Amino acid sequence: MDSIIVEGAKRLEGEVTVSGAKNAVLALMPACILTQGENTFTNVPDLADVRTMSNLLKILGARVEYERGNLSIDCTNLNNWVAPYDLVKTMRASVLVLGPLTSRFGRARVSLPGGCAIGERPIDQHLKGLGMLGANIEIEEGYIETVASKLKGGTIPFDISTVTGTENIILASVLAEGETVLLNAACEPEVVELANVLNKMGANIRGAGTDIITIKGVERLSPIQEHEVMPDRIEAGTLMVASAVTKGDLFIKKCRFENVGAVVGKLMEVGAEISRFDGGIRVKGSDKIRSIDINTLPYPGFPTDMQAQMMTLMTIADGLSLITENIFPQRFMHAGELRRMGADIKLVGNSAVVRGVSNLRAAPIMASDLRASASLVLAGLAAMGKTHISRVYHLDRGYERLDKKLEAAGARIWREKD
Repeated sequence: MDSIIVEGAKRLEGEVTVSGAKNAVLALMPACILTQGENTFTNVPDLADVRTMSNLLKILGARVEYERGNLSIDCTNLNNWVAPYDLVKTMRASVLVLGPLTSRFGRARVSLPGGCAIGERPIDQHLKGLGMLGANIEIEEGYIETVASKLKGGTIPFDISTVTGTENIILASVLAEGETVLLNAACEPEVVELANVLNKMGANIRGAGTDIITIKGVERLSPIQEHEVMPDRIEAGTLMVASAVTKGDLFIKKCRFENVGAVVGKLMEVGAEISRFDGGIRVKGSDKIRSIDINTLPYPGFPTDMQAQMMTLMTIADGLSLITENIFPQRFMHAGELRRMGADIKLVGNSAVVRGVSNLRAAPIMASDLRASASLVLAGLAAMGKTHISRVYHLDRGYERLDKKLEAAGARIWREKD
């Protein structure tokens, strides 16, 4: 198992390039279940989660090949509708095969995804939507079992905004009979990406990016010859904070300004200088970091996936910050590790009160989840001394060679075997 070592207090400068979006790819891959023939995607990040989804599709009978950012998936000979516990337990996004398997085979058996380090993430809205499309649903021995001779469109009001729930029901309904209307649908860019790709395959989806999405069922979808995956907005935001926390000057290539507006706004509030260019965004950190308050909200609000990274920045800000987590109230496991580095953080319910200190101090720390691991790397960049971060396999689930990108921008960062 790898650990990451960071020798802090080094200013980042230069250029870094954002990889393809993990959360977009993990929805696009199950979409291939609905086609027969080879689908090709480019700009696909080499991540543990992508490999897990690839292995799941292979178990279902797909041919999956990956080489240097190019991913091909052929589901022509799919012959299995069971997603086993051993794979689904390692990655919650595996539940996204439920909708397309039910659509293609008229049945599916998918393991319940189980618990999550960032808090409870139920899939009741997925099941509610499938039931309203006509699927019979049973849960036995830890597995969701669906049966539907033919899914039929309907109006589905989500009780909460759910990204994977919206994606799963879109995947289930594109070949359903009639029209499906999703109310209170998630508006995230990754949902738009999925809808755009499905439309390229021949689907009829309107309204993606708004809270009302309309899907008119079609008879068949065709494989997509080539699609370049959108850049990862959370990786982009993490790199933006890396520049701010080191008082650096980074040009972040392939960063879509329109997808990171909430993060840009908060970084401008703390004093960072943000410049927009055709090829990306330049972030120049300020010598004096101002404290701000943050509330996480569904897109286009401030993303929960950037909460931990911004908390790291606030630990060295001038003044008092209040960070309120409205999406996953338990998502504060990184706070204890930051306190080990000298941060002044008090947790009150679903809020963190952060009083900035003059500097963080290196310490041995441990990652608890994907975004927490990124926040600890950022803390190591800012800290005085040499920080040892263990359990960084979490980082490799969602960031493609983040340590190498930071090293190229001037960080003293490397890996060691535990």
